[in-house]
Amino acid sequence: MTSTQFGPPVATGDPAPGFTLPDADGNPVSLSDFAGRPVILYFYPAAMTPGCTTQACDFTSARGSFDGGGYTVLGISPDQPDKLARFREKEDLSIVLLSDADRSVMNAYGAYGEKKQYGKTVQGVIRSTFVIGADGRIEQAWRNVKATGHVARVLKELGLAS
Repeated sequence: MTSTQFGPPVATGDPAPGFTLPDADGNPVSLSDFAGRPVILYFYPAAMTPGCTTQACDFTSARGSFDGGGYTVLGISPDQPDKLARFREKEDLSIVLLSDADRSVMNAYGAYGEKKQYGKTVQGVIRSTFVIGADGRIEQAWRNVKATGHVARVLKELGLAS
């Protein structure tokens, strides 16, 4: 497995790399569709795996708080749209799931590359979350996060936790 990194990973204050990806229904979704609104963009390794299911369900459970703060949540994985649709239905997810099959968006955000997995160094999706402000710039970036408890941290840091 090889990974191509397009320069250094994005950092706080950088313009968010634009993209257009298919959603779970195969419809194109672009970051520019949300211009003028804040977006929470999270990258996860694989639909229907335990950690990714926990994270997606946590984002769905917190959707009211995110919506109340004006945020749209977009989850991105390398899974094909049909698998994302099955994942959405099985777990009753209400967040937007996007397919980055060629990992180009993951590379642009620095969410794909070397990581430790079970003590070995492998190439893969680095579980990461980015808050993109209404101005299109990265406001916050968390990399290499744990699936459990991460959504609560995002809510707290955005001042949305009750």
